[in-house]
Amino acid sequence: QVQLVESGGGLVQAGGSLRLSCVVSGGAFVFLNMGWFRQAPGKEREFVARISGRGTYKDYADSVKGRFTISRDNAKNTVYLQMETLNPEDTAVYYCAASGGASSSPETYYYWGQGTQVTVSS
Repeated sequence: QVQLVESGGGLVQAGGSLRLSCVVSGGAFVFLNMGWFRQAPGKEREFVARISGRGTYKDYADSVKGRFTISRDNAKNTVYLQMETLNPEDTAVYYCAASGGASSSPETYYYWGQGTQVTVSS
């Protein structure tokens, strides 16, 4: 069973930075496409970023492009989300997810972490 554990969330002022981490266990990490999603109160879960198994392909939502960077360290079974220039609209619970396919649709991700709260104050 694949398990994902996120960390790194917290409270930050607008303009600040955070780095989220997601450690994956129980699967062949290099074969997993990894994604970050977020869900704000009263809103649907939305795609943030994704990365292919070997890190050669990355994709971002327009709302975070140029501010967020997804990366992975396959030796550590870990995927990261570096978030810069945060604004209050980035406030949400952030989830990492693992998929065997390549998609930004949350329905195609098989495994999910519990989420980590990111709160950006104005």
